[in-house]
Amino acid sequence: MSQHPSLRVGGKIRKVRNVMKRYERIDVLRADGRIPEEKVLGLPKTKPVEL
Repeated sequence: MSQHPSLRVGGKIRKVRNVMKRYERIDVLRADGRIPEEKVLGLPKTKPVEL
């Protein structure tokens, strides 16, 4: 039995996500020096980065 084409994970096309996961936001903010190492609550907003 074959797999339906809509269920396949393709490596050719990658969509740009319009939101970042929490750990991604923390990494970006720490890299920019906008939050201290121990702060994880009340994060400021960030623009999504293209992966």
